[in-house]
Amino acid sequence: MRARYSAYALGDAAYVKASWHPDTRPHTLDLPADDRWLGLDVISSDAQADTGHVHFRAICRDDDGFAMLEERSRFLRERGQWFYLDGDHAVRALKPGRNDPCPCNSGRKFKKCCAA
Repeated sequence: MRARYSAYALGDAAYVKASWHPDTRPHTLDLPADDRWLGLDVISSDAQADTGHVHFRAICRDDDGFAMLEERSRFLRERGQWFYLDGDHAVRALKPGRNDPCPCNSGRKFKKCCAA
């Protein structure tokens, strides 16, 4: 999961496609160039035999502001390699308050960072 997140953050569509199971992989994959991925939080993960699940949240910034993607993903291991199958996800806008920590992970308050 962390490698897939890194591939999204770097815009490496080839890796994202290669790590997607052939049965559910899209024919084409375009990663938005203006999305900036700012952080990944793996909430839980488990594996039983050759199936696995990962629950995560990732923060992104685009032209419209900040958003959080939350997903419960399914993975399948074949020949020792894990492949992403699918996931149930939701995306919601993040509206930090002026005195909240900035979602960009700078360590500063929002009003002194990205809101300035």
